[in-house]
Amino acid sequence: MNWQSLVDNRQRFFWVLQIAGWIGYALVNYIGSKVFEMRDIYVFVIVLNAYAGCLMTVPLRYMYRKVWNAAPWILMLVVFTASYVTGTLWAVIQKFNLWEIYRHGYRPTEWFYYFQQGLDSVYIILCWSGLYFGIKYYQLLQSERQKALKATTMAHEAQLKMLRYQLNPHFLFNTLNAISTLILVKENKDANLMVSKLSDFLRYTLNTDPIKKVPLEQELHALMLYLEIERVRFDERLQVNVQVSDEAKNALVPSLILQPIIENAIKYAIAHLTEGGVIDIKAQVFANELLLEVGDNGPGTELLNGQLVNSQGVGVANTKDRLKTLYENNYSFVLSHNTPSGLKVNLRVPFEKAVKK
Repeated sequence: MNWQSLVDNRQRFFWVLQIAGWIGYALVNYIGSKVFEMRDIYVFVIVLNAYAGCLMTVPLRYMYRKVWNAAPWILMLVVFTASYVTGTLWAVIQKFNLWEIYRHGYRPTEWFYYFQQGLDSVYIILCWSGLYFGIKYYQLLQSERQKALKATTMAHEAQLKMLRYQLNPHFLFNTLNAISTLILVKENKDANLMVSKLSDFLRYTLNTDPIKKVPLEQELHALMLYLEIERVRFDERLQVNVQVSDEAKNALVPSLILQPIIENAIKYAIAHLTEGGVIDIKAQVFANELLLEVGDNGPGTELLNGQLVNSQGVGVANTKDRLKTLYENNYSFVLSHNTPSGLKVNLRVPFEKAVKK
């Protein structure tokens, strides 16, 4: 059992601290008895006193729980009153144990001698009460912190799902529009093939958790499914070059993080070239970071400080939002002019190695 699970189990945590605390009290008193050279029989007095203190403070726990939500002045009144009464009674028991065991049945001449020097016991009970409330507040803060973290995580996951699922309608619109065009020009064979490839791609996307990261090798497989759909439309006009190191293949990336970038390259670059074009996909690991690059040889576009000047689509914005949500500021997304023509997208994210099952 780890520490956190022990803290979360309040009943067990109380008894562990209660017993350990009173054992510690007995140990300190035992060391003190050795310093003052008390007889060995005094050990029994120490044990009985600690046992009595342990038992007498247990009811305080239930009393404090009853007044936990009371007004502060009521709470303080209960704590001081209960600590005084309990401490005084405990002092009487300690005196009785001392005189009965250590002094062989000694009896004081006056009854009020039992209550003398009882403030020390009251202070100890007050310390016990302070520790109880301190630990109780600590547990409360931890519980609230866990609830806040859980709420943040749920909101985080909801945002990721929204961003991830935002891709599907956008992608479907473009693909169905292309299928509709093929049907209009009576290229039914290509339209049927495109629908078949589309079903394979959608089956993959539906079977993939939108929140979890996937190995880059799996992401590339999804990209190939998507590119097979586009190849039906472009045939030999679309060429794809993939250069990915073996280490990069095992890197974890957000699912379909490259798909909108590839889609933009086809829509704004390849589709405008009469002879078709080339898309280059590169990935490598450097300095514990995954470097991704997607380039095309299209006409390019106007850039300012590595960003699009006039961007009205959802692909680039969606990708940047997902990266921001997942990695906060520990990522980069930069666009630049490709050589000799076209556009190049560079992504940098922390390298996380996939665990093979």
